[in-house]
Amino acid sequence: MWRLPKECSLTIDDIPLWLLFAATILLIVAAVEFGYFLGKTARRASEDEKESPVSAIAGTVLGLLAFILAFTFGIVADRYDARKALVVEQANAIRTAYSRSDFLPAPSRDEAKGLYNDYVAILVEVGRSGSIADNSAQISELQSIQQQLWNLAVEHVRSGDNSDVSASYVESLNDMSNVLATRIAVAVGSRIPTGLWIVLYVLVVLGMVAVGYQAAIAASRRSWATVVLALAFSLVIALIAALDNPERGYLPVSQQPLIDLQSSMK
Repeated sequence: MWRLPKECSLTIDDIPLWLLFAATILLIVAAVEFGYFLGKTARRASEDEKESPVSAIAGTVLGLLAFILAFTFGIVADRYDARKALVVEQANAIRTAYSRSDFLPAPSRDEAKGLYNDYVAILVEVGRSGSIADNSAQISELQSIQQQLWNLAVEHVRSGDNSDVSASYVESLNDMSNVLATRIAVAVGSRIPTGLWIVLYVLVVLGMVAVGYQAAIAASRRSWATVVLALAFSLVIALIAALDNPERGYLPVSQQPLIDLQSSMK
């Protein structure tokens, strides 16, 4: 039976989104100030360093940062769309299997209908409470129901019904099981690697240090625009974190297809 992985180390998912946003703002402001301090120190020590090469270096670092941000955002946006598509695919797979269960004999048909209703009710409940990967008890229930439905189908086939209708019903049960397994795999494994988060934040720090250093070399005074810069980058990073983990609750994946299915089944 599938089991949830046990993580012992702290990950970015353990940090509340508001705290991540605030910490990123402080980190960016501190990096700009540190760069400004380094620039003023270098400028006092020597007047030989010119603004043009420093500006080119800062622009290059910020360009790399923009590339990584766009790359990371593309990853989480695609996976977010995949999560939404899986909910629709799951609702369609269950609807198909539910409809084909009409071909089962009377006692098994009624039992299967009840199991399908329980199955969808659990999925809706899990979707409202958070990640499907964080509810091991409900996952076990879903797998148990799938096994009971499979046993009913096997019993029906072994009774002598080897028609194409029975084959199509068994196929729909397989599809339903595969979609659930895919949803679990996507919820658990399709996340931004910790290494990519580290690279992203290192580039943020280096880019902001370069911005502050350039401002000091250009003999510019500190500007309140630094706060705007920090807010802009922090919003993008917070958005990436929210899309990477919809279960945080800020950008949840809609469970409406399953809710509509539940209503139609009732």
